[in-house]
Amino acid sequence: MTGAVPTIGVLALQGDVREHAAALEATGAKAVPVRRPAELAAVDGLVIPGGESTTMSRLLEVFELLDPLRDRIADGMPAYGSCAGMILLAGEVLDGRPDQKQLGGLDVVVRRNAFGRQVDSFETDLAFTGVEGGPVRAVFIRAPWVEKTGDDVEVLAAVPAVTSTGKDPGAAAGRPVAVRQGTVIATAFHPELTGDGRVHALFADVVRQS
Repeated sequence: MTGAVPTIGVLALQGDVREHAAALEATGAKAVPVRRPAELAAVDGLVIPGGESTTMSRLLEVFELLDPLRDRIADGMPAYGSCAGMILLAGEVLDGRPDQKQLGGLDVVVRRNAFGRQVDSFETDLAFTGVEGGPVRAVFIRAPWVEKTGDDVEVLAAVPAVTSTGKDPGAAAGRPVAVRQGTVIATAFHPELTGDGRVHALFADVVRQS
């Protein structure tokens, strides 16, 4: 890590870049946008925001970031992906496009748009391993879920049988929506939208300890 204060990049191709940066700064980290290989090379960790995963995959190639990012994750750089970021970090994606590229880093199978369309978006409270202070509020917007995890993947949170708003989650019940493998973390939801900085604090600690 480059000094006592970690420098954490936010992939600035699409999504809630400003919100993620603000959440990271609140943890005491320095947050910087990443659009170029040289900017990627200068960070201690990287947040991959939500967005549209197939578009982000193409933009990674356009900005010549795909291979450098794959290499840095393979070399142990901490990474955190939310929503589309989870999809990009997965080893395999269901219901994706044939030309969609993956970054790897998580030995998981993820189903894209698993929760349905935009109108099916919802919120609930989740018990979240590694985060103190009670449940984490989760906002799901055209979110993925994890269909299968490898042996080295820890499930940090799963959809409850009944949401905190009383909604029956149906087929989503019990599905993992937050996972960790080594220094790579992913959530199917958007913690940057709730004002709860505990997931970002967890990731910042991972970066500090790496």
